[in-house]
Amino acid sequence: MALIALRQSVGMPGARLAGVGSYLPTGSVGSAEIAARFGRTADWVRERTGIVSRRFACVGETVDDMAVAAGERALAHSGVDAADLDLVIVATCSLEVPIPGLAAGIAARLGAARAAAFDLNAACAGFCYALAVAADTVRSGSARTILVVGTEKMSALVDRADLGTSIIFGDGAGAAVVTASAEPGIGPIVWGSDGAAADLIHMPTGGRMAMAGQAVFRWATTEIHPIALQACERAGIRPGELAAIVPHQANLRIVEALAQKIGAPDAVVSRDVVECGNTSAASIPMALDRLLGEGLAAPEGLALLIGFGAGLTYAAQVVRLPARVPAPV
Repeated sequence: MALIALRQSVGMPGARLAGVGSYLPTGSVGSAEIAARFGRTADWVRERTGIVSRRFACVGETVDDMAVAAGERALAHSGVDAADLDLVIVATCSLEVPIPGLAAGIAARLGAARAAAFDLNAACAGFCYALAVAADTVRSGSARTILVVGTEKMSALVDRADLGTSIIFGDGAGAAVVTASAEPGIGPIVWGSDGAAADLIHMPTGGRMAMAGQAVFRWATTEIHPIALQACERAGIRPGELAAIVPHQANLRIVEALAQKIGAPDAVVSRDVVECGNTSAASIPMALDRLLGEGLAAPEGLALLIGFGAGLTYAAQVVRLPARVPAPV
């Protein structure tokens, strides 16, 4: 069957995903352990979030340590040498210090010492935002090979005494290599923000993350699926042509609601949140790596990526999956 061509502006070169990678900390924390602090059970957590376990970074393990590990895996999958990277973009809301940013140090540790590098913070939509910036940078001719990383240490931001956030968030990193291509492999992004509702997810200076969970749930399940459908339309495809749907892994109820409203019954839906929790900007590339590595999505299939979160920010785009299968996560 002929591959479906993604739509893009006339005369622009293409950009594609050449490889993906992820890193999961070894510390797996079951829902029972966290729920017990609040007099709840693992079943109570699973019924409300779908989360069975999540990973927490080990003592001394940093956001950039996880990013480097995911980046190395993505480079290996793509067959790209780090020295050939023109740009490294790191999507994160887990900065431990404001200066310097993470990206330059990560580039140096990977062996891309001369690459341009910067951080981007759009919270849980950060990977989609960064991927769009990378694709547009390639199409403009300013770079040919870019590493995009989503990396988060959410366990450092969460208040252990707050039930609403403690049961949801986890740590991890995911990455993707974007390269120039003859054919388009990353469709146009549909993105935006609702800053009037920014207080729904926030972290005060010197404090811990706070989230109005029910309000965020209502927003995500009513406002985001039209954005996803617009992304399909702008890419020139129908939802039924999707091989995979990869939403930000906020919680399983939101993931399932979005997938149902998009209307692609044959597409595999990422449910990475069940075992990894909500890893913010890392969740989409982590899920992509698992879908490909476990053979749940075929190489070169079309995947709909949907990011949404604090800001409130949102974004969606259709991508063609890499042509090669990575090793299992």
